[in-house]
Amino acid sequence: MNEEAEEKARKVRDMFGAIANRYDFLNHFLSANIDRRWRNVFFEEIRKRVFILRPKILDVGCGTADLSLLFSRLGPVFGCDFSQPMLRIGAHKIAGSAPHEPITLLSADALALPFASSSFDIVVSAFVLRNLADIDRGLQEMRRIMRPGGILGILEFGMPRKAIFAKLYRLYFHKILPGLGRLLSGVDGPYEYLQRSVQAFPPVEALSKRVEQAGFVKVEYRRLTAGISVFLVGVAPE
Repeated sequence: MNEEAEEKARKVRDMFGAIANRYDFLNHFLSANIDRRWRNVFFEEIRKRVFILRPKILDVGCGTADLSLLFSRLGPVFGCDFSQPMLRIGAHKIAGSAPHEPITLLSADALALPFASSSFDIVVSAFVLRNLADIDRGLQEMRRIMRPGGILGILEFGMPRKAIFAKLYRLYFHKILPGLGRLLSGVDGPYEYLQRSVQAFPPVEALSKRVEQAGFVKVEYRRLTAGISVFLVGVAPE
């Protein structure tokens, strides 16, 4: 990783560590709880594509483990993240939630996953990919550790396209969200960063091509809530 990429990774890690204690509250409050629905829809879309019993699952950038807990309904989950404060909160949440299958959390970099090739049947990641210093390398790592026929699922933010809704959303996203996020979190930076990172992230059509270039096939995508969120699904070839 070059110096610029290392600096971005450090800043992102420090930023998420600074808001870890309020991360769940902020996500739910600032999205009017729509983020819960996005995760549920994402889970159901992956589940209907799974045809093996107790698949082995990896949650990349698991944060406070909301997605890991959902996917424990299908099989054992490994959740990795490079923010220790987020992992501590996730571990506490898991301890009080009685997951359906075991969840193992560990500190790891998404660009150098500490797993052998062809280790997982499902790899999922929610609101993480745009934070990576190298998106394509992250996708390649996810492909490397997937078994043939394995399923990739990515949930991310997008920008709406319908004119009236897009105008209202941009007003909230650019003018209201950064200040409100700063007020509620008590930290400068995270929601300004959110704004910049979503704007710089490739549109879902371009992202789907990059998922294909990483070695996945049968890549599909869907917009949620008029495009505020998007998810992609791909398959590791047999």
